[in-house]
Amino acid sequence: MITHHGRRRVGSLQKNKKLFTQTTMKKKLNPWIEMSIEYANQRSYLDDLFQVYPTIPEGIRDIDGGPWKNVEKAFEKRDNYGLLQSLLELELFPIKNSYVAYLRHDRGALKRNPATVDRLCGRLYEMGLKEIYTGSSKPKETNTQIGPLFKRWLNKKALGIQPIKIDDFLETKGNAVLDASDAEMMAFARQTSELQT
Repeated sequence: MITHHGRRRVGSLQKNKKLFTQTTMKKKLNPWIEMSIEYANQRSYLDDLFQVYPTIPEGIRDIDGGPWKNVEKAFEKRDNYGLLQSLLELELFPIKNSYVAYLRHDRGALKRNPATVDRLCGRLYEMGLKEIYTGSSKPKETNTQIGPLFKRWLNKKALGIQPIKIDDFLETKGNAVLDASDAEMMAFARQTSELQT
């Protein structure tokens, strides 16, 4: 039987456990991650984030009439290989399937994997042409659009600093933002960390 005193003790233990977990986590966190978490807990975080990554969905994708006519013909004939060949020509395959990227890369795999072809086409025939069209014309997902947005934001001098090339960056004594490709920045970070160890 739990007494009133017992309930207080359990609550106290839970609070202490939470405090211990938070304290332990803070000790292990990189200071930049810690600052990011603190910033995310501010009220204006999402408003500020929107300035860097405006999450405005794009309109539906345009589907060229020529390839779509091939999709319609193959669908009506129940030509599995023709249907998949035509759909693989479109920017977006109408269903999410982990094999699609492989089939885009190796079209010969369609002939070598008839069971996979039949399985995919069975799903497509169930969907019907209207749903296939809808699936192939969906707008890009926001998470696939954000890659270049951060650099675009930096190049607007949002931090009050114009990004500069690596030679100028190395010579700068004050605050600076490096203007380089992802690969160049990764190489620079590795080289810099090796020099510091």
